[in-house]
Amino acid sequence: MIINFLWLILGAATLIQFIYLTFVYGRLSFFYKAKPNQNLQQNQEGVSIIIAARNEEENLKKLIPELFKQNYPLFEVLVVNDRSNDDSRFLLEGLMSDYPRLRTVTVNYTPEHVTPKKYALTLGIKVAKYDVLLLTDADCCPVSENWISRMTQPIRNENKIFALGYGGYEKAKGFLNALIQYETWFTAIQYFSFALWKAPFMGVGRNLAYRKHFFMDKKAFKDLWKILGGDDDLYVNKYAGRKNTSVVIHPESITRSIPKKTFKEYYIQKKRHFQTGKYYKTTDKAKIGIYAISHLFFWTAAIALLGIVRQWEPIAVIISIIVIRAILQFSAINGAIKKIEGHQKVFWTMFFDLMYLSYFWIIGAKGYLSKTVRWK
Repeated sequence: MIINFLWLILGAATLIQFIYLTFVYGRLSFFYKAKPNQNLQQNQEGVSIIIAARNEEENLKKLIPELFKQNYPLFEVLVVNDRSNDDSRFLLEGLMSDYPRLRTVTVNYTPEHVTPKKYALTLGIKVAKYDVLLLTDADCCPVSENWISRMTQPIRNENKIFALGYGGYEKAKGFLNALIQYETWFTAIQYFSFALWKAPFMGVGRNLAYRKHFFMDKKAFKDLWKILGGDDDLYVNKYAGRKNTSVVIHPESITRSIPKKTFKEYYIQKKRHFQTGKYYKTTDKAKIGIYAISHLFFWTAAIALLGIVRQWEPIAVIISIIVIRAILQFSAINGAIKKIEGHQKVFWTMFFDLMYLSYFWIIGAKGYLSKTVRWK
């Protein structure tokens, strides 16, 4: 009786996993083709790059000169210096003499009823000179001089409100960095794939563009002020739709951030991300949840059956199912990574798949239930 039940669970979970890996996430991996001959220089509307920064003196010292190497004729960089107690203010004052298109806003306090980063971003957006906004973080850096052109092209030339980009992490040695790379790729595959299916549900503030007038008209963080995170994914979740959103998938559109160096730092970061996830629309939670639950049931049922059955034939069937799924997963993930980054391969996908399973259900559950997250 138990064996029959486990076979039923394995069969249903396998079917769902194959549908997701082939047709949902496969929308990016197997079926997406970049639009040919995009004219990046058409309609060179002004762009305001917005960065909310707290105690980011060292990162800003590296980032600001890199931003002004961008191959785009009309843009400003607006840094919101949020209650910093390092020397960010003096650094920015010195840099403004070297870069006339650099502007700053200083936040000395945050009202009690709002969360710090949303307040800082709102102040920056209000005083932004241009209607096209491009957001990133102080510890990020674009990999190409065409970053502005690539990321804003759908907004400038295709009448879109949102442009969702990829924010990767710098590569380093060690297991933690490998896990961070895999989790970042898989998250990008999720939100890019659903956006390509005209059902966007999130974006990342490390690389996100949208219209200022839309933000102001919607009073965009209304009803989100008390939620610590969500200045990026909850904003996109609330307002992005099938007609007003585009994805930017090109190696020149990437930003890279400095990854966490310890598991404790990574845990705090991911806990905050998962905490905002409970505020997604119900349909969007279901998109992620169906895959996550079937993923858990697949491995639980497969491992349980391998521990119970004794005949060679059913063992061979279970192992075959696991291998076929592993090949499909390898193809889906590496196909997506190649389109996002233009190169790169990850070989130990089944190992990281099991690590992701633990990560999602342990850290995810703690983050989902937590009320004690913070932004710096």
